[in-house]
Amino acid sequence: MPRPLGELEDAVMTRVWKWNRPVTVREVLEDLQKERSIAYTTVMTVLDNLHQKGWVRRESEGRAYRYEAVSTRAAYAAALMNEAWSRSDNAAAALVAFFGMMSEEQRQALQDAMRIVQLPQSPEPDADNPGTPGEKPDQNPDENPASRDEPGGR
Repeated sequence: MPRPLGELEDAVMTRVWKWNRPVTVREVLEDLQKERSIAYTTVMTVLDNLHQKGWVRRESEGRAYRYEAVSTRAAYAAALMNEAWSRSDNAAAALVAFFGMMSEEQRQALQDAMRIVQLPQSPEPDADNPGTPGEKPDQNPDENPASRDEPGGR
């Protein structure tokens, strides 16, 4: 399970994720130097550490390496959230507290994500409501199944 990235590791990985291609130490260094003073050897060490931890893979290119992210930033964030949630002794309470901290934009993103994955609902079938789970997708609940065999039926 991933541990949270340190500040400098996150700054380096942010560039690797954003550029979404193999990068050199020099490229990351030059971009970081727009925000702070940092040495080439520091960036090289951070990328080597990220490689050792499995966050990036690298391929030799002459006397240098090109580094590429092993997974996406979204997958990293999801793994951190899953790890934190799994450590709770009351998952429902943890989710309620988490949702309470969300901005409106984050709540909308959650709703969008739930629509995308279409999380299955699991209500029990209701004898009075034939349109409940377990219904065959090609069967109209208002249709008499025998009518399909009759002329003019489906």
